[in-house]
Formats: sequence, structure tokens, C-alpha cells
Amino acid sequence: MKKHIAAAALAAGTLFAAVLPVAAQVYITVAPPAPIVETVPASPGGGYVWVPGYYRWNGHQYVWVHGHYVRHAGHWCGGKWHHNAARGWWYTDGHWC
Repeated sequence: MKKHIAAAALAAGTLFAAVLPVAAQVYITVAPPAPIVETVPASPGGGYVWVPGYYRWNGHQYVWVHGHYVRHAGHWCGGKWHHNAARGWWYTDGHWC
């Protein structure tokens, strides 16, 4: 019985993993512009964290995404543009750390 449960769990996990989309890394040959200097407004209250603005690639050009406050108890580690001479530029999203 335990073997059947383990096999079913393994099969379900494999099936679930197979249908999850895999994010493709997109490389851009043009460097992003210098970040826009934003004035950080006063916090709307306790427990809010400022998430700075950044450039994102919309498939044709860089588009500025304005910074904003979010309610969260953690620390925001901002996203970052990286460069590889052979491939180009790519972005890693910010996250709570």
C-alpha cells in the first residue's frame, strides 16, 4: 500500500512540475538607461517599505516602472540588470529578503 501511495505522489509531482511554465531568460543587446532618480515620498504609515523604480523590457524598448510603497514587514532587495558580453543584458526581479 505504501508503495502505491509513494508512486502516486511521485507521479502527481512529476505531472505538476511538467505543467508549470518555465521562465525563459530574455537577453537584450542594448544596455538599460541610467535609472531615473525618484524622490521618495513620505511613508503612508508604519509597516510600509519603499520599492524603488526600475526599467523593464517590454519586448521593444525599456519602460520605467515607478517606485511605490508596499505594506510588508520585510526588507526589499531590488531587482538588477546584469551584463554578459556574449549574450547581452538581462534582469533579475527584486524579492523580499
